[in-house]
Amino acid sequence: MLTYIAYGLAILLNLGILFIGVRFLVVPWAAATGYGVPAERDIAYLTVKGVRDSTYGLVGLALLAFVGAQAEAWFMLVVALAPLGDTVVVLRNGGTKATAFGIHFATAVVILISAALLFAL
Repeated sequence: MLTYIAYGLAILLNLGILFIGVRFLVVPWAAATGYGVPAERDIAYLTVKGVRDSTYGLVGLALLAFVGAQAEAWFMLVVALAPLGDTVVVLRNGGTKATAFGIHFATAVVILISAALLFAL
């Protein structure tokens, strides 16, 4: 049962970040607003975020499929730094605490839980 939960959560997280990355590439202004810091003009940074998030999602899925749970667990542990950093970015750039902690920090916590579950396999 733990295996299904660990793999299921990892797959959902990887697909979720892949979706967010694609959203930043397809509808960058709406995605930036959802991120917590609306963008005025600079599409380059929104594109970078889209590429970064899409890459994280694809690498995570590839590790899970081709290498295994331990590699994915290490990946998740490291990747948790991104939403922690996003928490700081939102707070330092006029975003709300609710968005910073309710979305970004909470995401980091779920990623760390996913890593712990994968390490337990």
